Amino acid sequence: MRALLRHASFTRFWSARIGSIAAQQMLMLAIGWHMYDLTSSAWDLGLVGLFQFVPALATTFVAGHCADRMHRGRLVAFCLAAQAAVAAFLAVSTVTHIVTRDVLLGLSLMLGAIRPFQMSGQQALLPMLVPPTLLAQATALSTVGQQVSVIAGPALGGLLFAIGVNAVYATCAALFCMSAVMCIFIRYEYVPPPREPVTAETLLAGLRFVWSNPLLLGGVSLDLFAVLFGGATALLPVYAKEILHVGPQGLGLLRSAPAVGALCVGLVLSRSAISSGVGKKLLIAVGVYGACIVAFGLSRSFPVSLALLAIAGGADTISVVVRQTLVQLETPDRMRGRVAAVNTLFVGASNQLGEFESGATAAAFGVIGSVVFGGCATILVSVAWSRLFKPLARRETLH
Repeated sequence: MRALLRHASFTRFWSARIGSIAAQQMLMLAIGWHMYDLTSSAWDLGLVGLFQFVPALATTFVAGHCADRMHRGRLVAFCLAAQAAVAAFLAVSTVTHIVTRDVLLGLSLMLGAIRPFQMSGQQALLPMLVPPTLLAQATALSTVGQQVSVIAGPALGGLLFAIGVNAVYATCAALFCMSAVMCIFIRYEYVPPPREPVTAETLLAGLRFVWSNPLLLGGVSLDLFAVLFGGATALLPVYAKEILHVGPQGLGLLRSAPAVGALCVGLVLSRSAISSGVGKKLLIAVGVYGACIVAFGLSRSFPVSLALLAIAGGADTISVVVRQTLVQLETPDRMRGRVAAVNTLFVGASNQLGEFESGATAAAFGVIGSVVFGGCATILVSVAWSRLFKPLARRETLH
């Protein structure tokens, strides 16, 4: 970890990532609360998520192309500055009482269109800031920062709500601005790429590259199907209220438990990267994740459920670090932005479709049946991928 923090640009990148993710968590918490406060409509609350997801689909491949054609630090800084402007506008418009349902939905569209550019730039930027031998540890430390922000962001937002929603928006704007400034000062060896026309072929080059590489296709699709089947997050409110009987306070702990497990495992991996049998360990981690989801689905004990979700979060972190590192190391720099865009698209789709899958199977099999089915399907996916994607299963080292 000390070796990583000696790299000034990585330290700026890591600090900016913590600040920006905390701000994003707080901003989405505030927009959701604000929308429900204005309309008292669960439908409108769902539209906030939809209005962010749809433009993200439309801009993903363009975002990847930009990440391969522009200075990635400046691209990320611009995206953070744009989000700071949105948060500042919300702070001012809340004070002046001009925020409406349509304003919140319009700003949600804007945020959804911006985020793919930020995520593609961030993922493609990281390998440029550290030596290849430290990339796995850098990815793990980035995951640690992300989990800290996921835990601390909503907690800080909840405290600021005591002052008012405009205080949350103003704090988000400040965090986004500080993160943008840090990204501006990120330095790496940037060589402007040769000019070429923007065509469907160049925009979809990342998708073709992933499709033609069994190792990358196996890793990216593994995440897609594991999260699609194994995500129980959408049903946690039902477990908190109807099965574990722990109320909203317990729901908060259930939502935080995977992040706590991910944080602990991420700290370990940031000090000592996995050095052998990475393909096998990746698939085992996905299988452990699925087994924990099955056990959680059957559990009636709140402490046991918390522990299972924490272990699942830790196993998922092993999967994330191995997959992200392999994707970065197996992709030439000229393609990293577009491959990162494909990865972002798969992750976003798996999260959104996973919530739909949970609701659909819950309607068909009941809540417990849905979670158990999803966990079993995730275990089967890990077994199937060990047969279908031999280069991934047999991969020995990250480098």
